[in-house]
Amino acid sequence: MLTYYVWMNNYYKYLPISDEDAGWGLSIVNAGCTRVKPDSCYPVPNHPGHHNFNWKKGRVLNEYQIIYITAGKGVFESDSSGVVDIRAGTIIILYPGDRHRYKPHAYTGWDEYWIGLKGEIMDRLVSNGFFKQELPCLFIGYNEKVFNTLNYIIEQTKTENPGYQPDISGAALSLLGSCHAIIRQGTVDFDIKNPVIHKALLLFRSNINEDFSPEIAADQLQVGYSWFRKVFKAHTGLSPGQYFIQLKIERAKNLLSDPSLSTKWIANDLRFESYFYFCRLFKSRTGMTPLEYRKRINKGSGFLSDE
Repeated sequence: MLTYYVWMNNYYKYLPISDEDAGWGLSIVNAGCTRVKPDSCYPVPNHPGHHNFNWKKGRVLNEYQIIYITAGKGVFESDSSGVVDIRAGTIIILYPGDRHRYKPHAYTGWDEYWIGLKGEIMDRLVSNGFFKQELPCLFIGYNEKVFNTLNYIIEQTKTENPGYQPDISGAALSLLGSCHAIIRQGTVDFDIKNPVIHKALLLFRSNINEDFSPEIAADQLQVGYSWFRKVFKAHTGLSPGQYFIQLKIERAKNLLSDPSLSTKWIANDLRFESYFYFCRLFKSRTGMTPLEYRKRINKGSGFLSDE
């Protein structure tokens, strides 16, 4: 990714959103960067009234905001989180309808880069638990990719070239993915635990057609199963058993694209305990039976039969 430098000259811009932009599913409604010097007034004057606030009353927005504090220290408070100390390297996520306030310490000031966003994609990420209103402050340290992505978005808002909204909303989604990955990876001690997880992932993939289990994996890795399950879930978001099942489902989806393989053969090849269990599990994970899935992906090919 190219590096785009935004000089800290208190730039901000509020952006019009067309129906076409809104239909994309994620829109950037504002962006900016601010350098707050020690003992300076905060927030910086001249923002529109619906975005400005004072410390006593706080503020409620009807959008999400992502704020990256790259220098200085301060404090954040919201109805959902309570008071949180802020240090350089912290991402603050503001949520619609959640009253909040934040400011740098007078003796340090701070540098902030921020974007405001709306859309069903962000709503879904929150409703699915990837980002939580009660945990709005995420410490990621200094991350060049996050920094460059924010700079890129801010730069594009200056020109508003045709098609810029889908471009910067895609960049914002990448930024969110990077932040989520950094936080998730930070839950595991990689020096000790990560090699075990990597070996486990390889074991599951290499034994997908065998009578294999998470307990067998832990035994082969020479670790206790309880410890293994806890660390594995922290790393992947799934228990070892659920991860192995998901691998089998994804493999089944690939095999179903081959019309010469019957669904019963696929169930047996992947060592599901029965054909009926395979069908029930497949539908619970995909919303379709194996036959319905096969018909969907082979529609128009002329290969719609099974067995």
